Amino acid sequence: MKISRKQSTQRRHARIRRKVFGTSERPRLSVFRSNQHIYAQVIDDTKHHTLVAASTLEPDLLKELSSPRTRDASALVGKLIAERAIQQGIRQIVFDRGGNLYHGRVAALADAARGAGLDF
Repeated sequence: MKISRKQSTQRRHARIRRKVFGTSERPRLSVFRSNQHIYAQVIDDTKHHTLVAASTLEPDLLKELSSPRTRDASALVGKLIAERAIQQGIRQIVFDRGGNLYHGRVAALADAARGAGLDF
């Protein structure tokens, strides 16, 4: 039986989420990538609460971008989520790539967040 790309992404996501859990001291940076946009949230799983969020849908970012589908757009979201997290006093996180391969837009977001001061 052949497995679709979506099914393999869902399997990877379930496998990752069994291991990755965000706490108050070290919340989880969750990434969701659609065909058009990329979304990032910093989540405290013990309280089931989103602490910080950023995406390419934000009007300020959309003005700067030629297209929300590029690696550059993802890097801007990574930098923005890191700045917002640091303002909240969050420096250490665990990274949840959401079943996506660590490549392309997801890797660009993670590298930009690291470069802006997040430790993971």
